[in-house]
Amino acid sequence: MDIKPSCAGAANGSSQPGQQVPQGQVLDADATVAGAQMLQGEVTLPQPGSAPMAEPAALPPTLMERCGLPLWSSRLVTLTAAIVALLILIAILVAAAVLPESGLSTQLDARIQPPSAQHIFGTDTLGRDMFTRTIKGLAVSMRVGMLASIGATLIAIALGVLSALNKKLDMVIGVLIDLTMALPHLVLVIMISFALGGGTKGVIIAVCVSHWPGLARLVRAEVRQVLSADYVQVSRLLGRSGWQVVVKHVLPHVLPQALVGAVLLFPHAILHESALTFLGFGLEPHLPATGVLLSESMRYITAGWWWLGVLPGVCLLLMVLTFEQVALGLRLMLDPRRAQE
Repeated sequence: MDIKPSCAGAANGSSQPGQQVPQGQVLDADATVAGAQMLQGEVTLPQPGSAPMAEPAALPPTLMERCGLPLWSSRLVTLTAAIVALLILIAILVAAAVLPESGLSTQLDARIQPPSAQHIFGTDTLGRDMFTRTIKGLAVSMRVGMLASIGATLIAIALGVLSALNKKLDMVIGVLIDLTMALPHLVLVIMISFALGGGTKGVIIAVCVSHWPGLARLVRAEVRQVLSADYVQVSRLLGRSGWQVVVKHVLPHVLPQALVGAVLLFPHAILHESALTFLGFGLEPHLPATGVLLSESMRYITAGWWWLGVLPGVCLLLMVLTFEQVALGLRLMLDPRRAQE
């Protein structure tokens, strides 16, 4: 004869030894909770014949993963490459400070010399050492790009937080973002730089004003996601003001993303600064900027003096790729989805 379990045993999802549980009896606490959620409409069962629920989107595989190497090896290689790239950028700044200014002086007896042991990158039409001019030009581009990217990041964080906290400001900032992103970056940068009279100050402001919308849109989405979290709602119910929520919860979540975005803005700022200078709307001609070197080389490159433009251009490209590698390593360290790899 079967013995029915007691109420306590049924509530605990277990039965006494030797007892049989009637058919349909809930056996564990998880099933009890699931049944209660189904009765309350919190869980929706898939309908017969409907498509299965989609799995969460996975991160794209890296190059090391596609080659069959383990995840820790991929992470190690990426972080090592980022550290090496950062050391290269530091070496450029140190070399620009250490190289003597005599390489920038005119030496008419050493005009138009090809690359050699004495002059690694050759000399220009005035006998100036192209290696010294290139390294110092890269350092100038890095300083301009750093100031422009920092300014654009601060603008993006401020407007992104304000747009998520105030609905009226959100509409205004959204329209401003769309209008700014509708114009081509180079055209907008040229217009702003020309209106400000060019020069270093004009280039920094132009690049700063034209590069914030993309990052501001990202910050705006991140802030909205944080504000919709349960712990933020509890913090508001406990009496915290809007700015306290921003300082305690929003900024610690947004700043790592903004830091990666700022590093990613470096290559864009450097390329636009070089493009502006190349077109004549950027830095002063007497500065050893990369755009100035490329602009001067266009007059003589058809004469066979290839080192005047090729070598500075290749160095500029390598520096941009180096910044992107640093940003990739920084993103890998700050991305919680890859933190356990």
